[in-house]
Formats: sequence, structure tokens, C-alpha cells
Amino acid sequence: MSRLNGVVDTGVEHIRRWLGVLRDDLVTARVDPLPPSTWLRWLPHGVVWLAALGVLLGDAAQLNDNGGLDPGFAFLVALGQAGAMVCALWRPVLAWWMSLAAMLVAAFAVRAVMVVDGDRFTWPWTAAGLIAHLFVLLLLALRVRTRVSAEALALTALATYGVQGLAGAVDYQATGQLAVILFTIAVVLGTALRGRREARAELGRQTTLTAEERARRTLLEERNRIARELHDVVAHHMSVISIQAQVAPHLVRDPPDELKENLAGIRQNAVEALTELRRVLDVLRSEHPAADADPADGSGRAPHAPQPTLGRLEALVENTRAAGLTVTTEVTGVRRPLPPGVELSAYRIVQEALSNVLRHAPGSTAHVTLAYGPGALRVEVVNTAPTREPPPSTGAGHGLLGMRERAVMLGGALTAGPWSGRGYRVEARLPVPPPPATDPLPQDGTA
Repeated sequence: MSRLNGVVDTGVEHIRRWLGVLRDDLVTARVDPLPPSTWLRWLPHGVVWLAALGVLLGDAAQLNDNGGLDPGFAFLVALGQAGAMVCALWRPVLAWWMSLAAMLVAAFAVRAVMVVDGDRFTWPWTAAGLIAHLFVLLLLALRVRTRVSAEALALTALATYGVQGLAGAVDYQATGQLAVILFTIAVVLGTALRGRREARAELGRQTTLTAEERARRTLLEERNRIARELHDVVAHHMSVISIQAQVAPHLVRDPPDELKENLAGIRQNAVEALTELRRVLDVLRSEHPAADADPADGSGRAPHAPQPTLGRLEALVENTRAAGLTVTTEVTGVRRPLPPGVELSAYRIVQEALSNVLRHAPGSTAHVTLAYGPGALRVEVVNTAPTREPPPSTGAGHGLLGMRERAVMLGGALTAGPWSGRGYRVEARLPVPPPPATDPLPQDGTA
């Protein structure tokens, strides 16, 4: 007996849960506005308003002339069905209730005046009422979840069966079966269109996220590469500090013990820092073993070779020329040694800019300018318009992220954009220490 009570209790709970879901889905007046079409703008709204006007006039005339209802009452019923169509543009669930209620009122009102051998009236759905409910169900399926559309369709079919199959009437032209078939088609069509719209929206969101993620990943990879290169520079300086601290006591006759201790401490700290730097550098290189090679300049540099400087700029230009790009160089101002970070960043900016010209502007010519100023190094790479179409590339524009990161890291700035028609220009300004007062007069060089 207890098992039977348990089964009954479980069935009752399922019914209560289902009724609760049905209430949440259909007993609501929430706003679900119809989004305007991308191309047609508000034309769908105008079509619905025009169809509602036709339903109002047609249904009022049919209920009055053929259904035998009072003109005023027939107009009110038709107004309810036409108003449901307009309401469905913003509140589709409420509109569905309005349309279904108008059908029930009209069906029982016409049933009450039907007589044997009288006019055969389209019943329980009038022609105009059927069209109105089609619009309502279509607009409902376009906005709400599939479950809600299916519930509305099921209750519509149940109401149609209750009026035509159970209540019945005399001498009428049955429209229930046709109405249910058409309503099903409208719901299926609306659900499919809604699914297509949501799929396109989701695809757009995923495309945006993918592009943002690709750009973020490219930026992180470039920062990782910059970090590996700067580790080399910092490790070199730490090695020099360690050696100088070790040699310094031998350059002074009878150095005091305090000096020896301080220099020994400096050397010990430099060695420890150098050890930690090498560990970090080994980790970075183990994550990207192929990224330390420098195939772009054709040098075949080993992973642990010194980082390139502007002294290797001519070799880079020669390799670019060998790849088929006409390149000229110009150096203005006093050419002098710069901090390793500036030299490395300037070299990489020129290297990436020339690579972009090769990829995206085939057949063009490029001009590289290095302008040494008292407080900044100006790096400029310009190219003319391409003479043929470049091959498709999914990474267009990502090289600019790395160049800009290098410039900003040094406190400088980088600009890039169209130049001289269809050409392109990349310019970077990198802050540098002022030249010593003993520097020779400025010299210009052009290649």
C-alpha cells in the first residue's frame, strides 16, 4: 500500500511540476519585441499592421453577414483578433491568449445562432480568425523558446478539439483540422527562423571572441619573445658586473678589506641573479624552442647567440633584397652605440616592417630611415603601392602589436597607417640618452 501511495505521490508531483512550468511559460505578459530586420528595417511591423486591418474588416463582415452576430459585437470580436496580431509584435504570449479567447467567444456566439439547413459557416475558426492566429503563433515562435511555442500550439489544438469535437454545432464547414495543420507549420517555421537567427548571432559572438583571443594570444607571444630577448641583454650586463667586481680588487694596490667585502658581495649577488635569469630563460625557451631562431634575417642564429643590433641592419636588408624586395636605407644624425634594448627593438621593428611589406605589398619598394637625434631614435619604414594582389593572410595586422609593444616598453611610440596613396608607413620613436659632448659633427649616410 505504501508503494502505491509513493507512486501516486510521485505522479502528483510530476503533474504539479508540469503545471508550474506551464504557468511560468504562458501566464505572463512579458515584453518580447520583434527585432527590426537588418535590411527591411520596420517593414515587417508595417506588414503586420496592414494584415491586422484586413483581419478587422474581414472578420467583422463575416461574423455579421454569415455568422448572424450583431454588428457591434462582431466588430468587438474582430477587434480582439486584429489587436492580438499587433500585440504579438511586443507581447506574443499575451497576444496568443487574446487570439485564443477571441476565437472561443466567436465560436460559441456563432454556435448559439446556428440553425439546421442554414448557412454553412466556417467554424470554429473563421477565415480571418485563422489568419490572425497564424500571425500570432508565427510571431510567438520567433521570440520565445521552443518549449513555449509547443505548449501554445498544443493548447490551441486542444481548444480546437474541445470546441469542434466535443461541443460541436449544426450545419457548419469544419476548419479545425486545417487550422491545426497550418498552426503547426507556422510554429515549425518560426522556430526554425528563430534558431537560425540565434545561430548567426552566436556565430558572430564566437567570431568576435576568436578574433580577440587570437589578438591577445599574439600579443602575449610577442611579449614572451621580448622577455626572452631582454633576458639575454640583462644576463649579459649581469655577467659584466660579476667580472668587473671580481677584477676590481686587483686594480687597486692594497685595497681595504671593506672594499673587498663590498665587491665580493656585488659579485655574489650578480652571480645569483645571473643564475636565476638563466633558469627563467631556459623555461621560456623550452616553452617555445623554435621561436628563438631568427629565420627572417637569414642568419641561422643559434638559440643562445647574442641578440641582433643595428650593426646587422645591412645584413637584414641584403637578405630582404634577395627575397625580391627593393630596399633602400638612409641614416641621418650622429650614428652612435645605443642601449642594447633600444638597438634590439629598433632592429626588430625594421625586421617586422620589412616582413609585412614582403607579405602584404608584393612588387613594391621600401625605404628604411634611421634618424639619430639628441634624445630619440626615429625608425621609419615606408613602402610604395603593391603592383600585384597579395596572397590571403589570416595574421594581417598582428605584427603591429609586437612593434607597438617594443616601442611602448621603452617609453616611445609607434604609428602606422596609409602613406602616399596605397603605400604604407611605419614610424617609431625610441627615447635614447643624449650623445656625449665629444661626439663628432653629424654625418649623413645613404645606401
